[in-house]
Amino acid sequence: MKYLSLALAVASLTVLSACATPTPYQPVAANVSPANQRGYSETRIEENRYRLSFAGNDMTKRETVENYLLYRAAELTVESGYDWFEVVSRNTDEKKRATTFEDPYMNSFSWRFYSRNRWSRWGAFGADWGTDTVVYSRYEANAEILMHKGAKPDSDPNAYDARAVKANLESKIIRPGTTH
Repeated sequence: MKYLSLALAVASLTVLSACATPTPYQPVAANVSPANQRGYSETRIEENRYRLSFAGNDMTKRETVENYLLYRAAELTVESGYDWFEVVSRNTDEKKRATTFEDPYMNSFSWRFYSRNRWSRWGAFGADWGTDTVVYSRYEANAEILMHKGAKPDSDPNAYDARAVKANLESKIIRPGTTH
């Protein structure tokens, strides 16, 4: 029984530590429900047209999600034998989730740690009376791209040189199993 408890504790810590890191650059796992899919996915629409998506977790910044989407577009363009891609449409959705924590030991004479590295008092001097609400944001970026061969037109602000995008964003890409 002692070993079972230890094994459950280790398993719980492993799961929690996995949740405490941003989503790495990875494809969406096939066996995960749509609500919990994290990573990139693509759908081929035509020979040179794709719809791409990258979804991050609560720890993944908006900029990271958008960088990963552009990186995947560049990577897919090169893998498909094209030189540059045009972003036909692009958007980033923010999904907010609020979690409220209540302290069962609250009383008006207790002190507690409050956000932004300061101590505050519960009770009459505390605005929340022992309740903290934390808002989490999760971002998902989507784009539709057209891939082309040849030189990228300089006059099109929606045109990206795939190799240049890959080279410029490579240092920002965190893959599974690497440290930050």
